[in-house]
Amino acid sequence: MKVSRNGSRQTIAALVEDRPGVLTRVASLFRRRGYNIESLAVGTTDEQGVSRMTIVVEGTSEVGDQVAKQLDKLIDVINAAVLDSTESIDRELALIKVVARPDQRREILDVAEIFRASVVDLSVSSLIIQITAANETIEALTDNLRPYGILEMVRTGAIALVRGEDTTQVVEFEDDELRRFHMGSGRIPTGQLPHLSD
Repeated sequence: MKVSRNGSRQTIAALVEDRPGVLTRVASLFRRRGYNIESLAVGTTDEQGVSRMTIVVEGTSEVGDQVAKQLDKLIDVINAAVLDSTESIDRELALIKVVARPDQRREILDVAEIFRASVVDLSVSSLIIQITAANETIEALTDNLRPYGILEMVRTGAIALVRGEDTTQVVEFEDDELRRFHMGSGRIPTGQLPHLSD
């Protein structure tokens, strides 16, 4: 898997064991190392007992590499990898509550339509816009809505997948020493049997 070359934001995908305390241990790692988490999303995967974390950190590709290596050392982490921004798809969900006077509603709806966003709630003086898009698109929509007055906004944080047949769930990209460590610790998910060179 290629490393992201985005100079300011790095996206790391980590497969972790689904058990209590994992998120606390990951957050403690970031606190100890002084990394700034821009967003963190956690959810289940198609494999029972395995969750997936998508972590966006500020920094260069070297910072992303270092974060992935430090995550790989945690006992609950099965594997971690930096996603190449040109070879992965990332999306984020945002709900934005905007002031919407009757004479402005048509304008706001037109702005939402340009960004392929949808209105999910309408009241006398406001409306809530929902958008699922890349970070940059959500930022652009927010900038266009700000003149009308944003009352409240909530964002989920990014989730991402590698394009094509590559996947973060295989461990072929790990060196032999790390794979032996993961196999010895029982941290490779069921059905994943990486080949170790002699």
